[in-house]
Amino acid sequence: MTTTAVYPGTFDPITNGHSDLVKRATKMFDHVILAIADNPEKSPLFSLEERIELAEAVLSTNSRVEVVGFSGLLIDFAEKSGSNIILRGLRAVSDFEYEFQLASMNRRLNCHIETVFLTPSENHTFVSASLVKEIAKYQGNVEQFVSPIVFDALKNKYS
Repeated sequence: MTTTAVYPGTFDPITNGHSDLVKRATKMFDHVILAIADNPEKSPLFSLEERIELAEAVLSTNSRVEVVGFSGLLIDFAEKSGSNIILRGLRAVSDFEYEFQLASMNRRLNCHIETVFLTPSENHTFVSASLVKEIAKYQGNVEQFVSPIVFDALKNKYS
């Protein structure tokens, strides 16, 4: 039986922390779907298509990862994808309350889909896409937080 986990997020942009979590998730699950939420309410820097392209480029060496864009309810996407696992990352205790609420709500919407939490490697615990964008916006060096492809894309956006 193949286990598929859906790792949802905005990924605006995908960071080394996200990539690390995906890499470690592929050791636990047969297939990982990086589900990029359209989520226009967040006013993303990169379009959905750009975020998909960046994530595909960053994760291209891992054949067990699929990058897909989606809109609507995550729980519906997970069910349509044939997954009964939602993977979420927890960087700090402050993330837990919100993630716990999401996991509880998703369980109420579909009790057959479980949420699994992973913490990032220690060297990525402070990295967030929001912080990376803010640093890049003011021409700070974010090279250590993102792949070279994403670094170039951020430079182009903010030049």
